[in-house]
Amino acid sequence: MTLKRILGAMALLLTPALAFAHPGHGDNGLMAGISHPIGGLDHLLAMVAVGLWAAQQNGAARWLLPCTFVGTLLVGGMLGFEGLNLPVLEGGIAASVLALGLAVALAVRPPLSMAVAATALFALFHGVAHGLELPDMSNPWAYAAGFVAATAALHAAGYAVVRVLPQAAGPLVRVAGAASAATGVWLLAG
Repeated sequence: MTLKRILGAMALLLTPALAFAHPGHGDNGLMAGISHPIGGLDHLLAMVAVGLWAAQQNGAARWLLPCTFVGTLLVGGMLGFEGLNLPVLEGGIAASVLALGLAVALAVRPPLSMAVAATALFALFHGVAHGLELPDMSNPWAYAAGFVAATAALHAAGYAVVRVLPQAAGPLVRVAGAASAATGVWLLAG
């Protein structure tokens, strides 16, 4: 697959479904679940950053970080469905944007246990936020399937960018991480 096709597919994935922006389409929650991670800048940046960061790693971390995020995201979503709210929820999400952006910008390779623990913590914040924002009248399982699928696709997009680009483009990935980290600072300050 060429870089042009991959970038085209990513552009389509990241384009909001404007036709579904109003009710009446028979959505059972799936489209709302898909659009939640894509439509929120904080979620979008963190989830792409997980893919970018995973691709910068060696060995098992390449698949374990995204899998940990998706699995913990689902657990957090279920907790959110039950009404659990974490203290400083928005601050935790903003901190994840900052930390994951820095991890990409600096191409940090911590011990696997530390990377997995940090990834799980960040995913828990994002998952609880998703769960708390379950739209009225939506099937929670369809909504969860949507946000899990969108998250996995965003991870894959970030991963693909790093793995497909020539090694000489590595500094661009780091700049993207720095921009994400700067956005995290802005979100924390906001």
